[in-house]
Amino acid sequence: MRNLKLLKSLRSSELHAPGSPQCLSVRSETGALLVASQYSITEYDPQTGQVVSEASLTAGGFLPEDGSGTVVGLQDRAELEVACLSTAGGDVALFNFNTCQLECVGSVDSGLTSMSWSPDGELVVLTTGQETIIIMTQNFEPITEVGIHQDDFGEGKFITVGWGKKETQFHGSEGKKAAQKKIQKVQPAAAWDDRAPRVTWRGDGHLFAVSAVCLQTGARKVRVWNREGVLQATSEPTNGLEQALCWKPSGSLIASTQRHPNKHCVVFMEKNGLLHGDFTLPFSKDQAKVKDLLWNIDSTVLAVWLEDLAAGEDKQVNTYLQLWVVGNYHWYLKQSLDFGRDPQKAPVCVCWDPERPLGLHVVTRGWTTVTYDWGWTTERSPGTDASDNANVAVIDGDKILVTNFRQCVVPPPMCSFELQLTSPVNQVTFLCQPQRTNRLAALTSDGRISVYVQDSAGHVDKTSDGFRPMSRPLVLQKAFRVAVPQEEPLALRQLLWLEDDLFLAVSAGLTPASSTLMMLRPAHDAGDTLAVGREMEVEGVVVSVVHCSRTGTAALQLEDGKIQKLHWGGAELSVEDWRDSSFRVPCVQMSLCSISGEEHLLGLTDRSHLYAGDTQLASNISSFAVCNDFLLITTHSHTIRCLQLTTLTVQGLQAALASDGGQNDESLRRVERGSRIVTVVPQDTRVILQMPRGNLETVHHRALVLAQLRKWLDSLRFRDSFECMRKLRINLNFIYDHNPKVLLENMQTFITQLDSISHINLFLTELKEEDTTSTMYPRPEDSSVHSRPAAGQKKVDVVCDALRGAMESMDPNKFFLSVLTAHVKKTLPELEIALQKVHELRVNPPPAAGAVSAEEALKYLLFLVNVNDLYEHSLGTYDFDLVLMVAEKSQKDPKEYLPFLNMLKSLEPNYQRYTIDKHLKRYRKALHHLSKCGEEHFHEALQLVKEQKLYSEALRLYAADAAKHKALSCVYAEHLMEQQQAEQAGLLLWRCGEPVGALQAFASSSSWRNAICTAQQIPLPPDQLALLARDLAEKLTEQRRYSEAALLLDQYAKDCEEAILALITGSVWEEALRLIYMHNRQDITETNLRPALLEAVSNQTAFLEAQVATFTRHRTRLAVVREQKEKARLDMLDEDGPDCPEAELYSEASSVMTGSKYSQSNSRVSSRSSKNRRKAERKKLSLKEGSPMEDRALIYALGEIITTVDKMREEVHGLLKALVLFHFDKQAEKLQPAYEEALQMMEAALPEVWLDGAQNNQTPLTGPNSTANSIMASFQQQQRPAASQPAAEVLMPPKMRNGVKWKLAILM
Repeated sequence: MRNLKLLKSLRSSELHAPGSPQCLSVRSETGALLVASQYSITEYDPQTGQVVSEASLTAGGFLPEDGSGTVVGLQDRAELEVACLSTAGGDVALFNFNTCQLECVGSVDSGLTSMSWSPDGELVVLTTGQETIIIMTQNFEPITEVGIHQDDFGEGKFITVGWGKKETQFHGSEGKKAAQKKIQKVQPAAAWDDRAPRVTWRGDGHLFAVSAVCLQTGARKVRVWNREGVLQATSEPTNGLEQALCWKPSGSLIASTQRHPNKHCVVFMEKNGLLHGDFTLPFSKDQAKVKDLLWNIDSTVLAVWLEDLAAGEDKQVNTYLQLWVVGNYHWYLKQSLDFGRDPQKAPVCVCWDPERPLGLHVVTRGWTTVTYDWGWTTERSPGTDASDNANVAVIDGDKILVTNFRQCVVPPPMCSFELQLTSPVNQVTFLCQPQRTNRLAALTSDGRISVYVQDSAGHVDKTSDGFRPMSRPLVLQKAFRVAVPQEEPLALRQLLWLEDDLFLAVSAGLTPASSTLMMLRPAHDAGDTLAVGREMEVEGVVVSVVHCSRTGTAALQLEDGKIQKLHWGGAELSVEDWRDSSFRVPCVQMSLCSISGEEHLLGLTDRSHLYAGDTQLASNISSFAVCNDFLLITTHSHTIRCLQLTTLTVQGLQAALASDGGQNDESLRRVERGSRIVTVVPQDTRVILQMPRGNLETVHHRALVLAQLRKWLDSLRFRDSFECMRKLRINLNFIYDHNPKVLLENMQTFITQLDSISHINLFLTELKEEDTTSTMYPRPEDSSVHSRPAAGQKKVDVVCDALRGAMESMDPNKFFLSVLTAHVKKTLPELEIALQKVHELRVNPPPAAGAVSAEEALKYLLFLVNVNDLYEHSLGTYDFDLVLMVAEKSQKDPKEYLPFLNMLKSLEPNYQRYTIDKHLKRYRKALHHLSKCGEEHFHEALQLVKEQKLYSEALRLYAADAAKHKALSCVYAEHLMEQQQAEQAGLLLWRCGEPVGALQAFASSSSWRNAICTAQQIPLPPDQLALLARDLAEKLTEQRRYSEAALLLDQYAKDCEEAILALITGSVWEEALRLIYMHNRQDITETNLRPALLEAVSNQTAFLEAQVATFTRHRTRLAVVREQKEKARLDMLDEDGPDCPEAELYSEASSVMTGSKYSQSNSRVSSRSSKNRRKAERKKLSLKEGSPMEDRALIYALGEIITTVDKMREEVHGLLKALVLFHFDKQAEKLQPAYEEALQMMEAALPEVWLDGAQNNQTPLTGPNSTANSIMASFQQQQRPAASQPAAEVLMPPKMRNGVKWKLAILM
């Protein structure tokens, strides 16, 4: 739905030469025009108005001096810096641009009728006066010469398999009469046909087509040849086929023209010669003739060059140039240039620019050159409020196709309504005034401006055929004649409708490098004429004008990309530079917008670069639109982005467009390949996209939807929000999550606006604990985070309670089903309450009309809840009427539930409830009811407690009954003994008066203090008490609890010697000395204590030496392993280059974190307990040289050694004191410095073993030596799951307890 808009036109009349132009070519390198006449060839630069080079064709004998010669072909050869031309006399010459000399490279005696070079410049095709085709190389070496007229069809001849005759075949819409239709004789070519062959190449240069008049029939035929000169196909006999011929560069269609009895058409042929589509020219049968057809280089525009067949009263003919565009299989006439009847202004040469797809060059008979530069534009209404209908106007000849996208989406070429004008339309503009942006003005080719406004007549509900119109069409208000001289077509461009009676237009300036701005107003003396009110000359060629209806700002863009602001509100026009910024490259589309409160100008180039002033935002943009503070863009990666401009700076916008978007990024969505934005409906969520073929698609962009929903929810428009969310599948939790406080405070408003039981139920059933504003629909960065429910409160419960309370206060009967839904949807469904309300409704039905019946309510409840669950919950209410009501509505067989219910009714109430609760597996309630059933059911209660392990609950229920409480305690103790919790079992037995059992439990758990107490409570005889003490002491000794064992042996077994020996074994030297002197057993000092001291110091010294040796060996090996890893990293850098991320991360830290396959956990290991999991992790550590995780294993082993040695401080301190006491100074003086050196050596090794890099491994690898790949790999490393606990232990160095005082000063 795009139109062609004239960006600029360059008119130059400085070129003067004898004769008239005959051929035109464009130099692709310089943009200069090559014009050949019957006298000379001229290179002319229209930008400067200077002749660059020139050579005479008559002086060299290429053409006769009387001017009767003809140039039949002219082509620029950029790679050779020459131009190749051919004459009707048969000469082929090269014109050198540097020397301005002509060189004849060949001649054909019979003369030449045309010359055509292949698109790749490797071949040239010449047609001769003898009706032959000569194919030559770029060096003019002949390849072949064949006759144009061939009797054979060609290599692509159709194959007939003999399935019936034409008379018996299906003829489509022509019907059966086609079988009897006689083949009409082909009519000869028109009288005005020049009979000259036409040659055209396919875009890839593999095929070319020749149109020539057949010698037998006199009609034109098109033949297709390959590069070798082999005929491929011949067109079928076609009546009225004309001389124009042009092959579509990027397709397989050949364009030509055909005159039918009742119409004049442009037809298309395939390479096999068959017709394939056409469109009708807007002329009568014999009104005009087509002089030529020209495709532009990207095959988007077809230029049709026409001329009147019959001369007027002044004996002159009119000349036209039309630009046609196809979309959705419909051909639109986008531009029509009427050159009038002046023969000097009539074009004689027309060609497209070879570099700029929309650049068109025209040379008139009077040697005036005009260069037109077009651009694609979508004419959309500029409004930003709800009154704007989102109109889009499409030019189609003398019609404007207007589509009202707010009301309906009509696929082109259809539309909401058509505006019929008297002349072809060249430009459309909408009024730039708020509330009136639906008004439209059209500039036609005859220089008139027609104004259309909305029909003010009463709205018609239905038309005569019964249909209701969706929108009122625009009606013509007035047609103005523009009082501006127009020497050539499209003298006015960039038309802008600023106010009701004020237009802005741009025309050519006094010089080629300037433009004139004109403000057009209705003339005072002639109301139907627009006169120039104010005008000014602008230095530079204005290529686009844009206006913002919200701020009234107007801006101009010059052809060099410079931006100027236009001040048009005063008495005089003035311009100023736009904040010292300009586009780096001229843009074909512009738009004014506000970014973070500051006005900016956005521009899109023809190379898909988007700019904000001089800042490039992105480089893959196919289209963009600004609407309601949002920027919408489509990209060549087939996405559409929607960014809120109020929350972003220019740099933020640049960063957002450079990012790919996250998983829940609402600004991004995928679209069909090649989609472009047509328009955005203001104050709505709809974005209209057009596909490459031309069809339309409406999308509701998530960012626009959420922004609109936030506005509606803030303004308490709950119904609009709900309907939009239902339609577009937005999670309904957003209604609450956006602002919980607002919804809870306006719950009655919410209910009133929805006013639908089903809608309220739908909202309730979709409630979840998830906060959708944190997951699915993240809040904008500038929005505040609203308060959430208090800690401990569930969101679903809060909403259900608030909604239920509001409904019950408003009309409980009307909203009864929704109240039930609120009970059922809570985190813990309140099914009993819901069932009770249904039961009350059944007992006391409301008298109000339209109230819900109990049967309907129960049926609805069964829809929400599984029938079996509902039956069990109804049974749990102990209300048999309610149970029967539910059972009757279910699919249960009465033979199943009636006997069970009858049995329950026959039971005593408490036992009945016990039976029901046990059936429902509510064992705690069952035990509670069973405890009230009397003595005869205690055995059953005891059995229930054992089966369901309800010991604590039972003890609380039977606390008042001593006998039952004791029995339960004994049962509980047995259970605890089975669970290896003997001490707790002993406490229960001791408490309930079972000291014997308690003594056994305490003894088995080594709880010796409680065991001694219970033994004395029994009481035990002294000999048995001593025996018990010895047994307990033996267990404590096995557990290395020597001090406690010594206390039992000394105080209760009365064996001081054994007690002293136990203390000596446990190296408790001071306590052993105390008992020795207390019991006066100094003999033990010599026999046991002193030898034990010497043995202890020997063992400690040997152990310390072994630990130091192992530590040194591991430390040395760790340095070797790290050196090998560094060498491997450097080797990887040498092989893969400096951008290798693996080399950057090849360090000890990375191997600890990721390492190899051994660092990956599996489900079997992860399911273990934390202790076993750590054990399994450590099993992966191997100290074997060359193992994958050797460095980690070494660090772990070193840490274990340091921890072990550090724990020896207290033990060494006690040993040193004992050694000094017994005069073992030599051994003490040897042990203390040895231990001190070991501690110092290990403490000094901490920074070496645990590197700083390993501790700070979470820091990204950035810096001057980092690469993009290494930084990305580092961030990916951070995003991986955290290391397991053993890995973290390895990374952290052990802490040494330097605060513990262990040294003796007397030994220093």
